[in-house]
Amino acid sequence: MKAKRVILIAICILTLLSTAGWAQAKKLKFGFSVAILDNPYFIEVANGFKDQCKKLGVEAIVTDGKYDAAAQNDQLENFIAMGCQAIGAAPVDQKGLQAVTQKAKDKGIIVISEAQKIDNADGHVIVDDYGYGVVNGTNAAKWINNKLGGKAEVLLLTLDHVEAVKLRGDGMADTIKKLCPNAVIVARQYAETMEKATNIVDTVLIAHPKVNVISCVNDQLALGALAAVQSKGIKNPNFYIGGADATAEAQAKMKLPGSYLRVTVDIGPRQAGIDVAQMMFDYVKSGSKNETKFFKFTSLWQAGTGITESTPAKK
Repeated sequence: MKAKRVILIAICILTLLSTAGWAQAKKLKFGFSVAILDNPYFIEVANGFKDQCKKLGVEAIVTDGKYDAAAQNDQLENFIAMGCQAIGAAPVDQKGLQAVTQKAKDKGIIVISEAQKIDNADGHVIVDDYGYGVVNGTNAAKWINNKLGGKAEVLLLTLDHVEAVKLRGDGMADTIKKLCPNAVIVARQYAETMEKATNIVDTVLIAHPKVNVISCVNDQLALGALAAVQSKGIKNPNFYIGGADATAEAQAKMKLPGSYLRVTVDIGPRQAGIDVAQMMFDYVKSGSKNETKFFKFTSLWQAGTGITESTPAKK
């Protein structure tokens, strides 16, 4: 009887240990490398991702790609080595991540691309960059045609150093040229940071002091442009700076008296992070579905301008 009791206790202990080990094995770990974490847009994406992972009971690891393709590739390699079941990336170089993406997939790891598409990823939560540029260009055209009589000297601030995001600048330029044939784009320059945007605007305004429209591919560059214009003491009630990404800082600046930041575009960065985490979780549980979710665009105009989402771009 005593021997049977010992055997029974041993079985119970083994069962408990086995159950605990199974539960531990089922703890999921997701890695996510964003292009750059000093951009307010990607901060919101990362926050949405981490919050959704917490809600799903998943360990979340977020890294900063720092707009460095080699560093981001290393981060994905590290995610593989750490045993992540799913990996996400907002790529600095889409093509440059295809090899490590395939390596992860060959090991049964789900890979999701965010913002820009990695062609061989399992799923995508991305922006139509050219379409985003069209929205930005249309907003500038609304201002030029409704406030400036169709004539303007225009500076474009872009992210042309990022291959995919160059399309955003193209969409912006093409749309302004199409809708505002009498406007002149005097310069198109790229900047990685707010500070560089400020420096570029300082320089361009010296060479082209009649610039009165600055159209930017994101809010970070728009805020840099605003700082430059303010530092020069420009007084022009019809001066226009247009941003995109609807960051909290940009929306706050738009509300300040006399602000030249006229519009931003909401693309739901927090929701994008949530969608990445949820897609990872669903694919890990049920298999890849090769889905693509595109961001939605909603222009948010400065109050009192008389221009709204529904205002025609051509008078």
